[in-house]
Amino acid sequence: MEDSNETRNYDNLEKTTDVEVQQIISLNKFIFLSIISFGAYELWWIYKAWRFFMQKDKLDIMPAVRTIFSLFFLNSLFDMILNFAKRTGYKARYSSTTLVILFFITNFLSKLPDPFWLIAVFSFVFIIPPFKALNFAKQNATNIIVDEETSFSGRQIALIIVGAIFWVLVVVGMANE
Repeated sequence: MEDSNETRNYDNLEKTTDVEVQQIISLNKFIFLSIISFGAYELWWIYKAWRFFMQKDKLDIMPAVRTIFSLFFLNSLFDMILNFAKRTGYKARYSSTTLVILFFITNFLSKLPDPFWLIAVFSFVFIIPPFKALNFAKQNATNIIVDEETSFSGRQIALIIVGAIFWVLVVVGMANE
């Protein structure tokens, strides 16, 4: 028997555009992966969001470059997400500029001495509103196939293992000071 995601995917197959199947994860999974990876997962999410809009809107952009230079492009990404989400019935609002400023301020706190630099790990908090809006929009768009991941992928498991090792090293290093 097929689950509802597979049924939905087959139902929407003829409506797809040039957008690849969108893998989405829960908010709890996003938070966990962001913390365990010391924020690296946030960059992956930003890259995937840019890649999505490049495909959906047929933009002539390089998602990797926009991710690397997020300082200059993140505000426009958050605006694009909110506009797309509104068109699919999303009611919540957020200020892209405020979220971007707070995201970068929190990340710059990584320059603080031990243990205060750990505050930077919580920069994901300022990506949560766009994360929720994009998930909503993808799930409610009529021409996008969505696959909601219920378990961790192989890459995510590898990230968790590497991140856990780094967290152990951080804790041991801070305990030995």
